[in-house]
Amino acid sequence: MKKTIVLASDHAGYPLKEALKAQLTTAGFPVVDAGTDSTVSCDYPVYAEAGCRKLLDGEGDLCILCCGTGIGMSMAANKIRGIRAACCSDTYSARYTRLHNDANVLCLGARVVGEGLAWEIAETFLTTEFEGGKHARRVGLIMDLEARQQD
Repeated sequence: MKKTIVLASDHAGYPLKEALKAQLTTAGFPVVDAGTDSTVSCDYPVYAEAGCRKLLDGEGDLCILCCGTGIGMSMAANKIRGIRAACCSDTYSARYTRLHNDANVLCLGARVVGEGLAWEIAETFLTTEFEGGKHARRVGLIMDLEARQQD
């Protein structure tokens, strides 16, 4: 059974989100779309939260967020407890953020990567499993940092 993928974007990332949705569906990944639904200007933190909440609520196994650079989505997503978001522009980073950091959210910049590279990055991210071992301890330390933050 393939992982269910939550997708969300702002207006700048909308065309890339839609392209990824089509590619994911063709590849057999179930998709949950958390918006936006057009290129009308909107606020990326709203959609970063929408996508991450669906992931944390168990509606998906991993999440992909798209905006102009991927950086804003990454910054917003990483403010949410339980999220480990990584902005990636290459397959190497996508592979190792899953292997070593157990990232659960991939952020992509529609103005940085084209549709072809975005699909390669996403596919790498989605098919790479966490390595565990010494990396589990380090991810635990990251989660400890998060737990010590005040509301």
